[in-house]
Amino acid sequence: MAETKNIKFGVIGAGKIGTFHTRTLAKMPGVTLVGVCDPDVMRAQKLAWAHNCTPYTKPEELVGQVDAVIVAAPTQLHHQIGMFFLEHGVHTLVEKPIAVTMQEARDLISAAKRNHLVLQVGHVERFNPAVVEAVKYIHNPRFITINRQGPYDARMSNISVVLDLMIHDLDLLYTLIPGEVVHVEAVGLSVFSPHEDIANVRLHFDNGAVADVTASRASFERARYMHLFQPDGYVSVDFMNARVKTYRKEKPVIQNMADLTVDYPKVEKQLPITAEILHFIDCIKTAKTPAPSGEKGTKALELALQIMEKMNRFDVPKTGHLHTPKPLQTISTVARAAQTVLDETLGQLKGDGK
Repeated sequence: MAETKNIKFGVIGAGKIGTFHTRTLAKMPGVTLVGVCDPDVMRAQKLAWAHNCTPYTKPEELVGQVDAVIVAAPTQLHHQIGMFFLEHGVHTLVEKPIAVTMQEARDLISAAKRNHLVLQVGHVERFNPAVVEAVKYIHNPRFITINRQGPYDARMSNISVVLDLMIHDLDLLYTLIPGEVVHVEAVGLSVFSPHEDIANVRLHFDNGAVADVTASRASFERARYMHLFQPDGYVSVDFMNARVKTYRKEKPVIQNMADLTVDYPKVEKQLPITAEILHFIDCIKTAKTPAPSGEKGTKALELALQIMEKMNRFDVPKTGHLHTPKPLQTISTVARAAQTVLDETLGQLKGDGK
């Protein structure tokens, strides 16, 4: 593809995320936005007409008209739609999570390789300017805390908060820590949906680093921040406001705050979604490998599925009653048995005393 030729794009999904992508592509130089596809014709029309492109209701209608697509459909459709476009020679950016199972993710990766196409996973937080700047100051982190919370959004009620929100941070951890997760401690709770709406995870890496990650979609306030502690200091990242703060030790032994240097690195302002799409376009034009992609692009999903498996016993079903974990069921049964024995013993003692 010639450097001067516009890349023809289509967006699959006219929901919240699809709207962000459509709006970004519509004003991006070097791009021709062909159309927006959504099974809801009214929603597709409204978004397409607002950005001077054509509405479609079926993905196949875009084949032959586009060079690349962004798949922002519901997660359970990522595999089906992604495979369709990859098998028809279209470069594909699939919103996170790439799929709902590891096998589906592997199918997409294989299809991209087989057809020599770019497949990028939409982990937009990698392109957050605060993260890009903070990476310059992060080395050998030993303890990381990440908190990501916000109000409930019914459009994501069909998946766990781990796949909805936490997966961003799982992906970031794999970029910041040079190691593999060797132990997972996880607890989750369903509040509004049939899946976990709150999750807290502690991850142990093989290099000794530990990360505490919390994600919630049951909060009235939005918050997205990360704190990293390393031998020579501390780095704080505010995802929402694109701010970075660093503390650096000036002496081996700290006597007071004067022995620390506090800096506020300048963060270049750019919308993460713009940087993400520009990266995708650059990979298409130069045949570079996108980040994340391939097996690295599925590591966050693999870890997310492992976390969800550990948390299953804590789910709250639609009835609103908490499933008692098996270990607690056992403890409860033993306690009831012990109470019965105690009552009978006391009854016998009272009888003997008469």
